[in-house]
Amino acid sequence: MPETEIVIVGAGFSGAVTARVLADAGHRVRVIEKRGHPGGNAFDEPDAHGILVHRYGPHLFHTNSARVFDYLGRFTVWRPYEHRVLSEVGGRLLPVPINLDTINGFFGLNLCEEGAAAHLAGLREPRDPVRTSEDVVLNSVGRALYEAMFRNYTRKQWGLDPSDLDASVTARVPVRISRDDRYFTDRFQAMPADGYTALFRRMLDHELIAVDYAVDFLAERDRFKPLHTVYTGPIDAWFGHALGRLPYRSLRFEHEHIAGTDSFQPAATVNYPGEQAFTRITEFRKITGQQVTGTSIVREYPEADGEPYYPVPNQASRALYRRYRALAKAERDVTFVGRLAEYRYYNMDQAVASALKAAGRLMKALA
Repeated sequence: MPETEIVIVGAGFSGAVTARVLADAGHRVRVIEKRGHPGGNAFDEPDAHGILVHRYGPHLFHTNSARVFDYLGRFTVWRPYEHRVLSEVGGRLLPVPINLDTINGFFGLNLCEEGAAAHLAGLREPRDPVRTSEDVVLNSVGRALYEAMFRNYTRKQWGLDPSDLDASVTARVPVRISRDDRYFTDRFQAMPADGYTALFRRMLDHELIAVDYAVDFLAERDRFKPLHTVYTGPIDAWFGHALGRLPYRSLRFEHEHIAGTDSFQPAATVNYPGEQAFTRITEFRKITGQQVTGTSIVREYPEADGEPYYPVPNQASRALYRRYRALAKAERDVTFVGRLAEYRYYNMDQAVASALKAAGRLMKALA
């Protein structure tokens, strides 16, 4: 390997975007990916029945950033798509995020927007300061909706009670008093027409980019002698867990094809905050818009062990991360980029924006 080559560890959004920006600027890049495919957790592929499925759970693209949307648009045609989610509560399916129809359906009322606002105001349990995820929900909608739609779902997802999680977890889900039932309200909401994997393959298709799949960089790092390394994996793994393991939540996916029907459920995703072991079911053809025979779904089962998906947002994990970040700042010729390397929850567009920014800084440093 030439010593001038930049090594990028990981071919997900953070790694692939950084690789392409650097290659477009004339730098020779080698991407090392542990899995046998690009795209990280956004990887998708046709199942045995021809339905494009997301192997690691649904990935819905949304952003308010024209820069991010246009950058990715270099590598895909966008198909407009607005995601909708329902929650199974007491045998009823109610919209998520909470909106006017959720309030009326849950309480058996027929309120207008003004009446719904007044009703929620009467249910609120004011919290000051708002520190935890429990505080967020009780402060906005009160205890009944909290217990029915949030508490157990959060426990299943994170393995912790909402009172033990940062406010940021539930603050990401708004409360509306209109009938807007879209899960996101971002300016740009779309799906890559040919899928995420096709987008990643085009992004990595550059004469200055080489990709090695099925290679565990950390197990073989001694054979690489790059000018610079961009690392997108778990930050604690880079340091051999020397300060202890950072907590992550993992997921197990149960894919299933249902023949003889073109619709399994009334929305693309249905949440299950009850006692089921899984948290949600997603039906892919409602996302892809494919006209095919049968339908394919995935159930998601959160787990404590396995491939790291989500950094756990609480005070203890943040404190440990700060110690690892201090070690990272002392590393020479290494840039840490992405959800796992920065130990923070990034949406896809945020991961892209962070990678664009990091690549810009790195190009200046290498100039």
